[in-house]
Amino acid sequence: MKRREFLRIAAMTPVAAAALNPLNLAKAQDPPGSRPPQGMPPGGFPGRNQGPVVYEPAGPGIHVRFLGTGGADWNGPSSNGELRRHASILADGKVLFDYTPSAADMVPEKRPEVVFYTHSHNDHYDAKAALELGIKRVYLGETWLERAKSDFQKASESTGKPVPEIIPLSLGQVVELEGLKVTALPANHTSNYSDEQALIYLIEKDSTRLLYATDTAGLMALALAMAGVGQFSRERKYLTGIIMEATMGLDYKNDDQRMFSHSSVEQVANTVKVLSDSRKYVPVEGQKVYITHMSKMQQPSQDVLDSTLPDPIKAAYDGLEVVFP
Repeated sequence: MKRREFLRIAAMTPVAAAALNPLNLAKAQDPPGSRPPQGMPPGGFPGRNQGPVVYEPAGPGIHVRFLGTGGADWNGPSSNGELRRHASILADGKVLFDYTPSAADMVPEKRPEVVFYTHSHNDHYDAKAALELGIKRVYLGETWLERAKSDFQKASESTGKPVPEIIPLSLGQVVELEGLKVTALPANHTSNYSDEQALIYLIEKDSTRLLYATDTAGLMALALAMAGVGQFSRERKYLTGIIMEATMGLDYKNDDQRMFSHSSVEQVANTVKVLSDSRKYVPVEGQKVYITHMSKMQQPSQDVLDSTLPDPIKAAYDGLEVVFP
């Protein structure tokens, strides 16, 4: 969809917009199990920045706090004053998935000590920031283990803080910690090093199976197979929650080179439809699919996203807290 068509639809009533758009656009209301942040530091979205960061997850399901929801080009507020920190989530208040200095003010007072990295791009990974946060255990792809060890050693020398335990992950490897089971899956993405395999993660707790997929151009067949939800998988498994990147947004061109390493809103919507139709994605009623890692250059405002994204897709924002049952 071109930007002018998107903006034209956004200005229409929901009924008129739905009639014109093949994705059947509908306003994505706040679903059960999600809540705006109890507190958010200055610099976030208007109306969502009062008070200190408070985050006390409890009860069933996987509790996710979005520390950042922006792509690599977010280096300050956009023209409309909105700010997205680099993409990062905190699961159950204990386990980070990616972390950079941009999200430091979004971490609750009780700091996590474990981080899983998806890849080594500097909008996802920063050794010095991890040490300053107090990270004691690091998980990352085995293909860039030695570079990471060198990075953390240099960061340790500059900060005076000890090098954390750094644990390499192979594809399909499962780690159980802090009440969660985390499986490393292959992403369709590259870093600055051709020998590095980027990762996405399946996060499980009891019957909850949440896929955290950023950065990646769609979902690789191998990743789905390792998660037990592949086309030819004999396992009767399914996903119950999805967080997926939508870097390319709605306003992208067919010759955009990012198509080989990133996803669009349309691609996320098609992925969800196929997985839903094949009973590989079975959420509770009202559960939304959250998009993250959004480009500063091409994304509309949060309010426009909230009012026009195709159901069940909803745009996450910095500080949003969601429970995936």
